[in-house]
Amino acid sequence: MVAVAIGCAVLAACCYATAVQLQHRAVRRATSTPILRFASLRAVLSTSAWRVGFVLTVAGAGFHILALALAPLAIVQPVGVLSLVLTVGFAQVSAHTRPGLHVVAALITSVGGVLFFVYLAASGPVAPIGSPQTGPAQVVVAVATVFAVLGWRSGGKTRCVLLSLATAALFGFSSAMIRAASVELLARGPLVASLGLAGEAALAVVAGGWLLHQAYASGPPAIVVGATTIVDPLTAVMIGVLVFGESPPASANVLTGEVAAAAVAVAGLLLLARWSPCLAVPGVTAGRDGKEVGMASSTGGLRIVIAADTYPPDINGASHFAHRLAVGLAARSHQVHVICPSTTSASFTIHGDVTVHRVGAVRTPWHPTFRVCTPRRAAREASRLLNEIRPDLVHTQAHFSVGRAVVRAAAAQGIPVVATNHFMPENLLGYGRLPRWSHDLLSRLAWRDLVSIYRSAAVVTAPTPRAVRLLADNGWAGPALAVSCGIDRAHFQSFEKATAEAPTVLFVGRLDAEKNVHELIQAAASLPVALDVRFELIGDGIRRARLEALVVDLGIQDRVCFRGFVTDEELILAYRRSDVFCMPGTAELQSLATMEAMAAGLPVIAADAMALPHLVHHGYNGWLYSPGDLDALTARLTSLLSSPDARVQMGAASLELIAVHDFGNTLDTFEELYLDLVTRHRVTYTPVEELLAERGGQADHLTALP
Repeated sequence: MVAVAIGCAVLAACCYATAVQLQHRAVRRATSTPILRFASLRAVLSTSAWRVGFVLTVAGAGFHILALALAPLAIVQPVGVLSLVLTVGFAQVSAHTRPGLHVVAALITSVGGVLFFVYLAASGPVAPIGSPQTGPAQVVVAVATVFAVLGWRSGGKTRCVLLSLATAALFGFSSAMIRAASVELLARGPLVASLGLAGEAALAVVAGGWLLHQAYASGPPAIVVGATTIVDPLTAVMIGVLVFGESPPASANVLTGEVAAAAVAVAGLLLLARWSPCLAVPGVTAGRDGKEVGMASSTGGLRIVIAADTYPPDINGASHFAHRLAVGLAARSHQVHVICPSTTSASFTIHGDVTVHRVGAVRTPWHPTFRVCTPRRAAREASRLLNEIRPDLVHTQAHFSVGRAVVRAAAAQGIPVVATNHFMPENLLGYGRLPRWSHDLLSRLAWRDLVSIYRSAAVVTAPTPRAVRLLADNGWAGPALAVSCGIDRAHFQSFEKATAEAPTVLFVGRLDAEKNVHELIQAAASLPVALDVRFELIGDGIRRARLEALVVDLGIQDRVCFRGFVTDEELILAYRRSDVFCMPGTAELQSLATMEAMAAGLPVIAADAMALPHLVHHGYNGWLYSPGDLDALTARLTSLLSSPDARVQMGAASLELIAVHDFGNTLDTFEELYLDLVTRHRVTYTPVEELLAERGGQADHLTALP
């Protein structure tokens, strides 16, 4: 009878392991949070995977009950530990990987320990259960309740472990009640008492089943199965021995052997849970260390974390791009989470189409709006949030406090990373009061720091081919892609073209050192008075007071208007009423403002520096001039402002050239990169380029660095 019982227990373990795989998949596809809501339960129950898993669970329960009716708890329950071994096997097959020697050794250790424990338990005498006194066993229910409450208030893996422990305790209690009920029914036949015990077992199973699904929603199955297969048999055997008096005291040698076998089995299980990959669920990626990376959303998209060290209400190109990318991906049915500095010292989360997680930050002495998170807090929050969100991938927009913390946490958890660079040291050095002789050294150190962080990324991008080359020139040795930040062209043509009282030259951007707005103001003073030109400067920055003083010194207050920050509608109106756009900046990795001006149909005069020549084709949609050459800048302004026909012709050319930078193309490109990375678990650049070539993608939109 004992042999039959063990065989039934093995069949039950097979059923449970398969059910775990199916039901874990159903739960993870139905919920986007670590909490399984009742609203999502209907979606879970309607899936064929969950239903098949339920049938297998019922079948496994039948085998398990039969085994408990034929043999003591000390023999039957430990066999259930094979569920984890089978779960690991399913994971290896689903991940299309061969188990390493360490995994095989862990399997042998776990199975060997279980078999030896069962052998020792089965070889000893079995004491008959008298009339079971189940009152003391209720302590287990109380302990399970404590675990459940603590787990519900926790997050990440802690939540998963505590809920799994509560589940295991309840399942172990239910097995003990089933064993007692079967003995009552078969030996003495008091139906009422047996039904009462069976009812307690059923309630424990229902409560444990709900907690089990919550554990599925909050963590990988290896944790769930590992905790249940260890704690479940220990709980049941403890009740059987201490409460039911099922086994007489064993000899010292046998007891020592059982303890040793149990320790070996537990050690093997812990190693398996650590080294083996998780169950392969569609949209769930196994990382390099076998840990679960993330999952696809229930809408069929990916779950994406965007890490940004600057995000609205910050006003700059990197902040604006991160926001547009997040909103654009969310509109395409992806689940998007943004991790960025808080606007206060407190951390908080804003839920919406894009979930924004703000990490408590402090003000910086060198910039009026830029805030940074302390390294320790950023690291702690990044690890916690990635554990809770379980993204398919991370896309970082920077390598500062939040960006580096998220990249490091993602690397530790085996989550693939896409990194985009918007950084140039010149964008920050202007804010400090350090001597100019130190700038070169600080710039080299800054680039070295960026390379050290982005080395963990599977894909690195920059907005333009020039920005990609800049990475290579400063120590980046890996492949990199040029992916335009993109522009919503229709948005900047949503108002009719307006006519100003006088020809207007527009600048949009930060009033900071690297923007060289003083050159534009000096050129404005040199223009012929007969042209009657107005200059409109939109933006703010640390150089504003100095620039306003320069305007007064040059006596051109009637020509130059400082607008400061404006609303989005006011910005579009400014583009539509202007005649020429000027960008004298020399640290532009792409220049979103220049792209906006082109989308509004403006000719552009720009410094011949960095990425601006990718946008301004000299003599076609505008003019380039050598940075610092005020005579050339003045001449270009005079030429365009004196020729309405040239402005119209070059403005039309701007509309033509900006088409390749349509933001829809940018989203298409990043989606292809994401999907390629998630599905292949490695970087493959050629297929992306081939796809773009097939649909006529432009070199400026996506190019690879050899």
